[in-house]
Amino acid sequence: MLLFLLFALVLAAAGWYGWRHWQQEQARIESLALQQRQALDARIDALRATQQAQAQRLQQAEATNRVLRDELLGIGQRAALLEDSVSKLADPDRRGAQSLRLDEIELLLGIGQQRLRLAEDVDGARRALALAAPLVDGIDDPAYLNLRQTLAQEQAAMEALGADPRVRAQALLDALMGGLRAAPAATAGSTRPEPWYQRLLARVIRVQPTAGAGLQQRPDREAALAALQVEATLARAAIERRDGSALAAALARIDDGLQRLLAGSAGLAGKRRIVAELRALPLRADSPLSGTTLQQLRALRGQ
Repeated sequence: MLLFLLFALVLAAAGWYGWRHWQQEQARIESLALQQRQALDARIDALRATQQAQAQRLQQAEATNRVLRDELLGIGQRAALLEDSVSKLADPDRRGAQSLRLDEIELLLGIGQQRLRLAEDVDGARRALALAAPLVDGIDDPAYLNLRQTLAQEQAAMEALGADPRVRAQALLDALMGGLRAAPAATAGSTRPEPWYQRLLARVIRVQPTAGAGLQQRPDREAALAALQVEATLARAAIERRDGSALAAALARIDDGLQRLLAGSAGLAGKRRIVAELRALPLRADSPLSGTTLQQLRALRGQ
């Protein structure tokens, strides 16, 4: 019996010791797995940071490559122009012809600049630049190589100005004055049959918009139309002179006349929208690159 008890105690101690050893081993395995997972997460974070840094470097490299590509294209164009100019230098008897050509180019560029500054004739300035372009292309001297690029930039800036704003303003003014003579007189009545009491009161009281009072009769409307035609003539003259203040004053008087003439009419709102568009339309067209080719040419010629 004593031996059985001793055997049971030894067996229990061995079981307890084995269970404790198993628990310690499991804890060690879990700790090792946790350390490995943390190390793996840290490595993944490091790889992600490295990937982001590489992506930023790639973006910077792409931007640098684009800049270098543009510079190489510009250098290639300049090299082609330079090669063309050098190939034409074989003829030593071109100095006198080149001087005459430079004088002609300067004359055309000066005409274009004066047309734009004095008369604000955008189309005339464009034609002058277009006439000067083939003459500039025919210059052989490498010293005038940059003049071609400057002229091309000035031509592009002039083309970007679009059409003369006076043409648009004149078209809007024609639309504003069109159809005024055929506009019906303002009426406050309705096409539906009126009740008997309204017909009775209409013999004593007549209701109409205050702004159109006095314009029901034909002579009054004819006088208002004549006044509007006079103001339209003043507006056209202001557009031709590119006088914004005079145009604004004429449009203000036209707006007042339209409100009296077309009071209660459905077309009044459309006419007033045209007036607002005319007020917001700029009359002057200016290019920041205007005259740069002429300045560069004079600087190259030492004038």
